[in-house]
Amino acid sequence: MKILVTGANGYIGQGVVRALLDRGQKVIAVDFGIDRIDERADRRKCNLFEIENPYDEFEKPDIVLHLAWRDGFQHNSLNHINDLADHYNFLSKMIQAGISQVTALGSMHEVGFYEGSINENTPTNPQTLYGIAKNALRQSIELLQKDYDFVNQWIRGFYIVGNAKYGCSIFSKIAESVEKGKKTFPFTTGENQYDFIDYDDFCQQVAAVTLQREVNGIINCCSGRPLKLAERVERFIKENNYDIQLEYGAFPDRPYDSKAIWGDDEKIRRIMDQS
Repeated sequence: MKILVTGANGYIGQGVVRALLDRGQKVIAVDFGIDRIDERADRRKCNLFEIENPYDEFEKPDIVLHLAWRDGFQHNSLNHINDLADHYNFLSKMIQAGISQVTALGSMHEVGFYEGSINENTPTNPQTLYGIAKNALRQSIELLQKDYDFVNQWIRGFYIVGNAKYGCSIFSKIAESVEKGKKTFPFTTGENQYDFIDYDDFCQQVAAVTLQREVNGIINCCSGRPLKLAERVERFIKENNYDIQLEYGAFPDRPYDSKAIWGDDEKIRRIMDQS
């Protein structure tokens, strides 16, 4: 199949493009920059939102995998709200032109403050501009299903563990600090429990979701179990043999972060069993 991947040069995009290419798919990889995209892909450097007819421009792909999003780790950046219409307009153009499948990356931050396991029926009450914008985009795409026939998949991402220094997660920031020679890293109490998934596993899950059409709607890409933040970060430091110590309590816990939240992995286990 021909798959258009937006945000392909980003932290997640790079790994997902590789996973799709390794599965023998034709990938058109689009972003503002293309320097970190696997050269096996058809790489296109452009501003996605300035293209009048993206469906024709990108040679009528079978699937659009929409990963593009800026300031993902700056949860109250105004860009989340300012860019929302651009994301919707792009996807609606693709849908109206006849794309048969839309797979987009969401976030567990759409749910807001919640305790326990979340699934596709868990009510959403986002507490940040990031969560609000993602949730609004999801709901907007769902409305288009009333008028257009397409497969709609919304990937709800959780906490990704990887040591790429150009990422913005706490794990990437630790890797960057180590490279700079720092010996301590300011940290929270680390008591909150989240659903952590290794970077490569997450990319494989996203690829598997995209390449099937039986399981749709909201799909958690996750491990399916909670783990204390401190425990996972300490393990990350040990796994990578980093010479750095966490400075516990340097930052307060964010008030909008749940004390314990994880994804129901029933759907993704079904997909991975068949992939």
